[in-house]
Amino acid sequence: MTKTVRITMIAGVVFAMMLGATAMAQEQRGQRGQRGQFDPAQMQAMMMERIQEQLGATDEEWKVIQPLVANVMEKQRNAMQGGFRGVGMRFGPGGPGAPGGPAPQAADRPQREGQDRGQRGGFRGVEDPDVTALQTVLENKDASPEEIKAKLNALRTTRAKREAELKTAREELRKVLTLRQEAQLVLMGMLD
Repeated sequence: MTKTVRITMIAGVVFAMMLGATAMAQEQRGQRGQRGQFDPAQMQAMMMERIQEQLGATDEEWKVIQPLVANVMEKQRNAMQGGFRGVGMRFGPGGPGAPGGPAPQAADRPQREGQDRGQRGGFRGVEDPDVTALQTVLENKDASPEEIKAKLNALRTTRAKREAELKTAREELRKVLTLRQEAQLVLMGMLD
């Protein structure tokens, strides 16, 4: 299985989990008759509860497994960070940065006071500085091959480091799981 296919599958699983948690949150708000704001901590807690249920882990087991699952999820996000920048945003109607529009140019990207682009959240998550640097160089039609190669190598090095961190986190998690739990997490896309 190629790395791209694996990353795409992981992204799909994470997206499906987020969608399910969001749907459950909306259902709970509907039952209470309230309209609330999106609470990432609540969504994270619901995802963790769901994972615990799917693993069939006791509360005692979960105390050991949960931090390792959270670590793998964080490393997966880091490994995918910037991997899908611009996908679905470069085609169709819309202006820079709009859904279906072209990727925003540096001058079009709004800066929030006290925050840089790398700290903004949202659906796209945090922007990867190496991806941004490569994109900026590519936007410069006068960029030399050496500049492009340097930014490309920096991105590849960062990605390789993140993949190694993810591999280590997965191995640590695998050590505390039963075979059934390991198989369940493979199906969920957290382990390979």
